[in-house]
Amino acid sequence: MSSHSSTRPPAARVVLLTGPSGSGKTSLAAQSGLPVLNLDDFYKEGTDPTLPQLPEGGGADWDSPLSWDAGAAVAAIDALCRTGRTDVPVYDISVSARVGASGLDLGGAPLFLAEGIFAADVIADCRAAGLLADALCLRGRPTTTFRRRLARDLREGRKSAPYLVRRGLRLLRNERSIVARHTALGAHACAKPEALARISAAKAADAVGTAVRS
Repeated sequence: MSSHSSTRPPAARVVLLTGPSGSGKTSLAAQSGLPVLNLDDFYKEGTDPTLPQLPEGGGADWDSPLSWDAGAAVAAIDALCRTGRTDVPVYDISVSARVGASGLDLGGAPLFLAEGIFAADVIADCRAAGLLADALCLRGRPTTTFRRRLARDLREGRKSAPYLVRRGLRLLRNERSIVARHTALGAHACAKPEALARISAAKAADAVGTAVRS
C-alpha cells in the first residue's frame, strides 16, 4: 500500500462490497447511487503463470484470491480516494483477458463503492490507510445464489456450460465458508436491505464531514 499512497489526505472514502458470486452485489451497487469500481476487472490474465489451478486438471481456479491482482486493485482505490480519478482495466471473463482500459472519475463524490468477490481481501489495507467507510458482505440463501449465478453466467456466456455447472455446484457447497472467510477478514455480513441502510448511513456521515470541512 505504501508504494501507492501519497501524503495528500484522502478526499473520498470507499465502501467495500463483497459476497459470493451471484449474491447480488452488482444490482445493489447500481441501487446505491454511488460511483462504482468493479473489482472483478482486476483478475489476472488467463496466460499468467501465477494463476492457481483446480485439482485434477480442472483449469484455473478463478474463485481463489490468488487469481486476482490485489495490489493493482488497492492502487486504484487509493488513487480514487486521493485524486478522485483513476484508470481501470476492462476485463472480459469469457476470454480471461483484459481487453482495454477506461477512466473512472468520482466527479467530486466523497464516497464510492468498490464491489467484487475478493473485496474483503483489501479491507485491512484500506482501513490502515484511512480510506475505509464500511465493508459489507451480501449473504442470502445458497440455493438462490446458485440459481441466480448460473442463469447470469450462462446468459453472458462467461465460460462453457459444463464448467459453469461444475463451478456453481462447488460454490453452492462452499457458500457458507466463503461468507465466513469474508467476515473473518472484517466484512459485515448482511442481506440487501441492511446493506443499503449502512450505505445510506455512510453517505450521511460523509455529507456531514464534507460540510464541516467546508
